[in-house]
Amino acid sequence: MENISKGLVYFLYVVAFVLLNIMYLIYLERKFSAFLQQRPGPNRVGPRGLMQTLVDVVKLFSKEDIIPEKADRWVFRLASLLVMVPALLVYVVLPFGKNMVIADLNLGLFYFLAVASLSSVFVLMAGWGSRNKFSLLGGMRVVAQVISYEIPMIFSLLGIVMLSGSLKMTEIVSAQSKVWFVFLQPVAFVIYFIAATAELNRGPFDLPEGEQEIIAGPFTEYSGIRYIMFYMAEYTHMIAVSALATTLFLGGPSGPVLPSWLWFILKTYFMILLFMLVRWTFPRIRLDHMMNFNWKYLIPISLANILLTGIGIQIFQLMKG
Repeated sequence: MENISKGLVYFLYVVAFVLLNIMYLIYLERKFSAFLQQRPGPNRVGPRGLMQTLVDVVKLFSKEDIIPEKADRWVFRLASLLVMVPALLVYVVLPFGKNMVIADLNLGLFYFLAVASLSSVFVLMAGWGSRNKFSLLGGMRVVAQVISYEIPMIFSLLGIVMLSGSLKMTEIVSAQSKVWFVFLQPVAFVIYFIAATAELNRGPFDLPEGEQEIIAGPFTEYSGIRYIMFYMAEYTHMIAVSALATTLFLGGPSGPVLPSWLWFILKTYFMILLFMLVRWTFPRIRLDHMMNFNWKYLIPISLANILLTGIGIQIFQLMKG
């Protein structure tokens, strides 16, 4: 009982940390995109525009909660309430530092992937419950995109599991004590990064929200606090997949001089900046090109990576023996 209470307290700390980071990340992305496009970005509200995100949150909270007349009200409401649940539950197995993991599960990596994939269900609920053809189309795009790109993502991570011999997050980190897996699995890292970008529905894979053709996709009919929940879920997932990349490829919280938790945050923010850089650098691609790229290139390359990893492990064992 004591362990459960302790784990719950740690989880609440993590939730508070993530929510505070979301507010800063919204500001950071605005400034980062402005820097890339040679413009100032938010610079009016507060010093250097630091208070702009807070003002936007207050504005959205004050907006009327509008539910379309013909919408499925229960599905419409539940989608916005539940979308944050899987986004937060994935943090349970992430090692934020030395002895700083809420639940060090033996199937930690499997748990992360299984729970993270649930988010697409609630986005589809939002599209279906809105009774709007554009929203439904956006929701269907999310499901198609997530199901497709989950396959190469999982295949890319199999190489990590083969090298570490475990699905336990802390053991995967320990296996990188001599060399980070990003140097042993560079192809897997690139595939993971591309697939994670697609699962986040961020540019250039932001087709579910394609403003030019379907307005805002699943979120067209949402306003006020319900819209905030979807917006927060996107950034929560981005932090989570960046933290997972840090754990699996960048040695987790390991590093010299600085505290382990600080190394983890620095590496995670490095990954977040990479996601932002890709979003504001590449244009949105066509839906058929996106699906062809996955099925014709990413999946075969990820399978070849598994084969080469297995061959490499056998050669290393023979040389060692």
